[in-house]
Amino acid sequence: MKKKLFIAFLLVFVIAFVLVGCSNSQNEEGKDANAAKPETKEATGSSVVRIAMSTEIDNLDPYKSAATDTGSMMDNVFDGLLDTNPKGELVGAIAKSYDISEDGLTYTFTLNEGVQFHDGSELTSEDVVASYETLAGMNGGEPIVAEFAVIDSIEAPSDYEVIFHLKEKNSAFLAANIVAIVPSDYEEQSSKPIGAGPFKFEAYKVGQELRLVKNENYYNHEKIPQIDEVQFKIMPDQESSVLAMQAGEIDVLPGVTQQGLTQLGDSINTVSGPQNMVQLLALNNDVEPYSDLKVRQAINLAIDKDTIIDTVSEGNGTKLGSNFSPAMEFYYEPGLEDYYATNIEKAKSLLAEAGYNDGFQMELTVPSDYQFHVDTAQVIAEQLSQVGIDVEIKMIEFSTWLEDVYQNEQYDTTIIGFTGKLDPYKILRRYVNDYERNFVNYDNEAYDELIDQALRATDEKDIAAHYKEAQRLLTEDAVSVFISDPDRTIAMSNHLEGLNMYPIQKFNLEDLHYTE
Repeated sequence: MKKKLFIAFLLVFVIAFVLVGCSNSQNEEGKDANAAKPETKEATGSSVVRIAMSTEIDNLDPYKSAATDTGSMMDNVFDGLLDTNPKGELVGAIAKSYDISEDGLTYTFTLNEGVQFHDGSELTSEDVVASYETLAGMNGGEPIVAEFAVIDSIEAPSDYEVIFHLKEKNSAFLAANIVAIVPSDYEEQSSKPIGAGPFKFEAYKVGQELRLVKNENYYNHEKIPQIDEVQFKIMPDQESSVLAMQAGEIDVLPGVTQQGLTQLGDSINTVSGPQNMVQLLALNNDVEPYSDLKVRQAINLAIDKDTIIDTVSEGNGTKLGSNFSPAMEFYYEPGLEDYYATNIEKAKSLLAEAGYNDGFQMELTVPSDYQFHVDTAQVIAEQLSQVGIDVEIKMIEFSTWLEDVYQNEQYDTTIIGFTGKLDPYKILRRYVNDYERNFVNYDNEAYDELIDQALRATDEKDIAAHYKEAQRLLTEDAVSVFISDPDRTIAMSNHLEGLNMYPIQKFNLEDLHYTE
């Protein structure tokens, strides 16, 4: 079962929308007074792109960061063995090819020669081995990437060849190899990260900005950036970001709302498409009353997802019934989105059966950095009041949310978005009992067995069947309230082109360029 890189391997069936708008031309002296001008440095002729980001960076070290926004920024600093294209297909990065043995237990990666880290040192198999030993917990720690716990041993026959021997078959292993490769002897990633990506770390000011500069020595010569510097501006308030873009102070605004688009008018280009994300009202299954199935079902029946989509997503979203988006069509179980069609009377009846005739008080923790989740919380609070559930919204910063909710599970309910992944295992493992980030504390042996069977299977149809049944269990057990996959729109200055949509949150800044 020999596989060659650059041939689509991983299921994608993801429809990636790439809408590159028209651009306005600007004369050589930059005298177009009607358009926001790119920030330039006349002496050097270098160009700068300023991108508004709604959340703070949680850690510059790719092995310590958990935040999706941080990952999408720092992805430009680090490269992995593999990468993905806009269709969700795996393509070569640091590795130029790979082979998989017939028994599915041995993966051999051949590296590109001449790859340099940002400090000028050459990237060799030694760095790959050291990175994976850390990622797989082979140095005595816990595995950072769960899929790498399956690695039995790693060998490097030469400077440009790495061989992974797995303990058992694992259908999710290959897609996990997009993870960052770091220098083997460098220990300052949290303060001054060094990778081998198209951009180099320049500076970071907490709460203000992250600056990256062009990597002139990027090993993929066809992808050497055309932009000299990228500034990620930390701007939690959407309205402030829109005003900044109107004033020419921001060039790219991810996740812009319909209202923002209306304000910006025809001064921008847009890139838009599904996110392969699941927004959910997560219920802590270890905490009363959410440990009661009837209570969880009642909450599902009381929430009107269509109204949430119409009001919060402004109609731009896909209703869900489980923790999976139809963007991953081949693995998606249809029909679950209406399993809990809104029914207030039935919800009240279930609450009464569970002993909550008069309802109860719910503490709903929301990361204040995400206005989308804040707005959703407010709608949900109103809807649950109809069945006697009095919702108290607790606003906390995302960094605190990561520690208190995601890591320490100190919460009752919360609203969050689970971002898309390239493999269904990374989406659905979140509910496996012994997965360390199963923060909703779902515990179902049948579910765990289905996920395990999907990992061991080699036939795509069998893999899909297991994952579909797992989705159905999440729905039947009302593990949480799975709301929608909201569309994502990125606004760009009319002077910019080249940004694409991906099935994961990703900025392909190496392709971004100013028009003449």
